[in-house]
Amino acid sequence: MLKIINPATEQLIAEKSTSSLVDVKHAFRLAVQAQRDWGSCNFRQRAQVICTFRQLLAGEIDAAACTLSAEMGKPVHQAKSEISAALARVDWFLQHTEDVMAVRTVYEQGPLCEQISFDPLGVIANISAWNFPYFVGLNVIIPALLTGSGVLYKPSELTTLTGLTLDRLLQQAGLPVGLFQTLVGGAEVGAYVTQIPVDGMFFTGSVATGMKISAQLGARLLVRNMELGGKDPVYVCEDVDLVPVVEALVDGAFYNAGQSCCSVERIYVHEAIYEDFVVAFVEVASKLQVGDPSDGATYMGPLARRQQMDLLDAQVEDAVQKKAKIVLHGGPRRGPGYFYAPMVLSEVNHDMAVMREESFGPIVGIQKVANDDQAVCHMNDTDMGLTAAVYSCEQARAYNILQQMSSGSVYWNCCDRVSPHLPWSGRKNSGIGATLSTLGVQAFLRPKAWHLRVPN
Repeated sequence: MLKIINPATEQLIAEKSTSSLVDVKHAFRLAVQAQRDWGSCNFRQRAQVICTFRQLLAGEIDAAACTLSAEMGKPVHQAKSEISAALARVDWFLQHTEDVMAVRTVYEQGPLCEQISFDPLGVIANISAWNFPYFVGLNVIIPALLTGSGVLYKPSELTTLTGLTLDRLLQQAGLPVGLFQTLVGGAEVGAYVTQIPVDGMFFTGSVATGMKISAQLGARLLVRNMELGGKDPVYVCEDVDLVPVVEALVDGAFYNAGQSCCSVERIYVHEAIYEDFVVAFVEVASKLQVGDPSDGATYMGPLARRQQMDLLDAQVEDAVQKKAKIVLHGGPRRGPGYFYAPMVLSEVNHDMAVMREESFGPIVGIQKVANDDQAVCHMNDTDMGLTAAVYSCEQARAYNILQQMSSGSVYWNCCDRVSPHLPWSGRKNSGIGATLSTLGVQAFLRPKAWHLRVPN
């Protein structure tokens, strides 16, 4: 049995039976059978089901947000924002997927015509994440279903109830029986999924788990799409207006308790404004309210996992031993719940784990740099490459820095942002493949080349 614990109270919320290997194999067989008919439906038929699902989810935002908050600790008002934004992503897929799938004539001369058409990928597995389960799950589920594939969906064990909510609403919307199957459990169920002959594996999570899944898949020739986190840097140039920049970066570092793959985890500040920046950053961060996720005034709820607190403590201890300075002393709170108040470190360097290894929590290091070249060197000094940002009044200067970043996304005067119009992808250990945008839709399609010659 899977025990679902409220991270704010440490109380048991629910228990759910986990899926066995037999269950997983049976689910796959059903999905294969259902996908044959679903893939042959026209796009409008599939889109109508997804439209109905969207309407059903929109009608349950309040209840769904409370469920999400209870099982992973996100403040309820932020959970509502996540669901509302996820609905906007569903709208984007409904508006753009059909065009991506359209047959394209790419060459025509005399009797010869060359075209490209697209077939569904087949049955895909989606091993999803807990930090933004509506975003992360629907980024895969919706384009997969719209393009004609079946889905085996394993939500994180930390957000199982949210996963089951998605399942219920999709079935209620009218999906064919067996097309979408939800598998309940932890790492052992994920391992079961790697044993079945799916046509694509879509995973979001840690680098270590992604590497493990990839090893379990072995040499099998299937589509692999993995988003594996980040150690995302920001460089603040000396020409900025400090107040709005500090406010943006405090939010970028501590929103969702820093539990985002694109959270700001490293800040590099030009030496001319470094001291002023640190003072201003600490002043704003110290005012963030940490507490009950059901309280509308709460900015940060608990961490979703108790063990993450130990990792954060270890990074702080390592930094302090290497002469970092704690300028905002947050850390674990007494009492029940996995609460960890914002922690800010200054006088950090790249000998410290906090500046090189993913934290995935509410701690951030702020490092002084002498110039743009030094900032570029530090920003790229990581095994990850998800996002990178520059704050500067000069667009040309920011562009010059950002084009040197080995990152899937770059930001000028913004951070911690994802858009359905743009591909979400990583470099280095941050992953392979892409979701969102037209490129994300193409990930669920198999191209077919047509060579057509009209007879004489």
